[in-house]
Amino acid sequence: MTTAVGAEKRRAPASSTIVLLGLAGVAWLATIMWIVGLDMSLEAGTMGLSIGEFVVMWTLMMAAMMLPAISPLVSMYARSVRGSASALSAFGAGYLLVWASTGIVAYLLTWLFGELATESNETAQTVAVAAFVVAGVYQLTPMKSWCLRHCRSPISHLLHYAAYRGRTRHLRAGAHHGLVCVGCCWGIMLALLTVGLMNIPAMIVLALLIALEKQWRYGEILAKVAGVAALVYAAAVSFNADLAPGLIDKGGMDQMEMDDPMG
Repeated sequence: MTTAVGAEKRRAPASSTIVLLGLAGVAWLATIMWIVGLDMSLEAGTMGLSIGEFVVMWTLMMAAMMLPAISPLVSMYARSVRGSASALSAFGAGYLLVWASTGIVAYLLTWLFGELATESNETAQTVAVAAFVVAGVYQLTPMKSWCLRHCRSPISHLLHYAAYRGRTRHLRAGAHHGLVCVGCCWGIMLALLTVGLMNIPAMIVLALLIALEKQWRYGEILAKVAGVAALVYAAAVSFNADLAPGLIDKGGMDQMEMDDPMG
């Protein structure tokens, strides 16, 4: 009997990880199909999307990029709630709800980037450099380290969530972890907005960076290396504006349209 119970507990986390990775795969597929279908991978600004469409797209992207990175925590959480499907679903919903809400901020920031980029290529270049400087500096701050340590230590989360009570405790636990993840990754997402929100290669690279930061034994060192790399990239953008296609292409295109209305 003891062996059977132990086997059931082992299967629950394994099943939750498989489901999580499956959902991430579906989100990746849906995101890529949407991007390819609309041919908007390197456009700046809001790409003509309404705020509702943008938030849906953003949530799909966050599910694709973030779900694999939180699989260790979800696996341990599944063990703590004995694999309850309703509990895990509520936890996932709370987590994605937080990331979906950041889509509103991302929409406003992307709109602002687009407006600034239309001023001139020089303005777009300055915005791009500033964005990478902010992202790089944040990677080196104590706040980033604090959030990353919490993401890398699921046990501390479980002890905290064990004190939650009420019907919405799993939803609130997922939302809390979502907030910690936002605190950990917002600088990386700022960099993504700069190189092109729907830039698939950049999405893949940054998703891998996020996963390694949270799961690799040298993740904390990697986070600092990524911060220095972002600062170096900012310097490179100051010399070569083409390295920030998410802003520069839009500025250049609009400038051409202003110079040649018939075009």
